[in-house]
Amino acid sequence: MYKMYINGAFVDSVSKKTRNILNPATKEVIATVPEAQIEDVNMAVDAARAAFDGDEWKSKTAQDRQKILFSIAGKIRDNFEAFVKLEVENNGKPVREAEFDIDDAASCFEFYAGLATKIHGETMNVPGNSFSYVTREAIGVCAQIIPWNFPFLMCAWKLGPAIAAGNTVVLKPSEVTPLTALFLAKLIDELDIPKGVINIVTGDGPIAGNALISNTKIDKIAFTGGTSTGKYIGKIAAENLKKVTLELGGKNPVVIFDDCKMDLAIDWGLFAAFANSGQVCTAGSRILIQDTIYDEFVKQFVERAKNIKVGDGSNVENTMGPIVSQNHFDKVKAYIEVGKEEATLAFGGNTDDSKGFFIEPTIFTNVTPNMRIAREEIFGPVVALLKFSTEEEAIAMANDTEYGLGYGLFTQDVTRVHRVMPKIRAGIGWVNFYHPTFNEMPWGGYKQSGTGRELGLYGIENYLEVKQVNINLDTDPVGWY
Repeated sequence: MYKMYINGAFVDSVSKKTRNILNPATKEVIATVPEAQIEDVNMAVDAARAAFDGDEWKSKTAQDRQKILFSIAGKIRDNFEAFVKLEVENNGKPVREAEFDIDDAASCFEFYAGLATKIHGETMNVPGNSFSYVTREAIGVCAQIIPWNFPFLMCAWKLGPAIAAGNTVVLKPSEVTPLTALFLAKLIDELDIPKGVINIVTGDGPIAGNALISNTKIDKIAFTGGTSTGKYIGKIAAENLKKVTLELGGKNPVVIFDDCKMDLAIDWGLFAAFANSGQVCTAGSRILIQDTIYDEFVKQFVERAKNIKVGDGSNVENTMGPIVSQNHFDKVKAYIEVGKEEATLAFGGNTDDSKGFFIEPTIFTNVTPNMRIAREEIFGPVVALLKFSTEEEAIAMANDTEYGLGYGLFTQDVTRVHRVMPKIRAGIGWVNFYHPTFNEMPWGGYKQSGTGRELGLYGIENYLEVKQVNINLDTDPVGWY
């Protein structure tokens, strides 16, 4: 039995309501967690508000915050195997992917620990006899809502910059995958962090999430998830003029030119489409292939996809795990049926939820840009292979989407790279590989893929307010009146 972490204490929901947490590979109940209601969320927000407005947290220096973040990273590394086990059991991803995520989460805390002491201002020359400068200060109380596809990594992406900047936080993990966040709370509780600075509540979006974003004591909302939910949060934030960052969906193109290294393009193309069972906002779910190599690419792509072993992520021989939940399994399965009506099923398409939520890697060919499987975010192991003739056509097809998160180019022509890159309207680009994410670089998208950026220097800027200060250097009265 897990508990929420509010104001430095582990608590049940006031209502005593709970939720069973399943292993998506077995459907077995692996934990029970509190189901937060409005009063629980309000208690967490009040605790964060009191901590931010009080003296204890404000008295902590940048060096103090740095030590806290390094200590959190150390706790993660000391408990690495336990985090990996929980992530595999709760999310379903293979061990090798969970190991990468946990290590990268620790690195994220370390990166922002380093930045905690690098928050700086500027001085400006102004016309008046004034010493004028700019400072950057913490925004205040931050509501952070994270998704189920990278449960612990998203936890680090949110907590790291917020704490480095001096904010207080109420974090709500997905109701489907809360276990690594709650385990982190147990480790955080062992550190010298003032009560109320970090609060973690568990519950669903309609009740707990809505209570969190609607609370007027919240100063900033950070959300990663679906575009429709992001739009709703944006409306609520606008009503109360809250700061907001939204990292949303994508229908990301991977463009394969005929001068690519075929083996390299196929290897990374498979990873783009099927990493984390395709449950990635930057998944390369549209692969655009030049017509001169289309048939050969499809042939080799399908043959290599047969090497993907689907099964329980705890078995290190399996390279793709289950879909995260029954609801999402049903959604992806429905899209596969749509694809069978629209295009040609070249591989996979089989589903099995008798013991776990398993879906084979699924490849559709003869896809055209107007089809639903080429336009809508499926968020599962389903990829559409499309054909183009010219560079101009590839650019137009890549941009023919309401989203603008990620994209990939495979070519050996560096001149082409610099021609095409500026013309694709998306925030994250890869050339001759796909998906690697660096804590040092900004993450976010154009169009309906969100607003604001996470990670890098940009990530911490989104947790800071900018203040101007002017000091009069003239001691003589002006005599205005």
